[in-house]
Amino acid sequence: MTDVKADPRDPRPLIGEPLALDLLNTRWAGTPVNDLLTAVEGYGIWLSSAGLSARCEADDAGLAAIRQVRDAIGLAAQEAHGQGELSAAAREGLDAVLAHGRIRRTAGPGGAEDRVEVDRPHWLAPWLAADDFLTLLGQGAQRVKQCAHEACILHFFDASQNGRRRWCRMAVCGNRAKAARHYEKARG
Repeated sequence: MTDVKADPRDPRPLIGEPLALDLLNTRWAGTPVNDLLTAVEGYGIWLSSAGLSARCEADDAGLAAIRQVRDAIGLAAQEAHGQGELSAAAREGLDAVLAHGRIRRTAGPGGAEDRVEVDRPHWLAPWLAADDFLTLLGQGAQRVKQCAHEACILHFFDASQNGRRRWCRMAVCGNRAKAARHYEKARG
């Protein structure tokens, strides 16, 4: 992700992961599960935090499209981490979104320039998220992870050198797990 400041209205506990995973993190643990994308206003907040509000409008069509790609990326992330490859259903979900756009390469003053073109404006953010997910897979499907804490549903891209990161945030989920282990050891 670029150096974008999160929208101050954004209530999510983990912000700033690569675009595709940041989109997955619009759902986070709670009872019921918290979901930033239940209304157009939340979609606008996510667009702002993702640095896309100048390029994408928050409207009902965009909300439906972004929820579609979030579901597709969610399935693909689960399979990529568990199996190392995507099922036909996961590929079809991503391809259904990617079919709404393309990268157009042109000759610019400094050389090649790539521009994303979509068939309808509300598909830009979903297309960018799906494309970003494919880029992450190209860097290593095993590095797309869900937090190891049993109560956490957040995702992250493990950019650690050895690929052993387990927690979305060590200060929160990692410490909770350590405290629980310590408590069980002290009781036992």
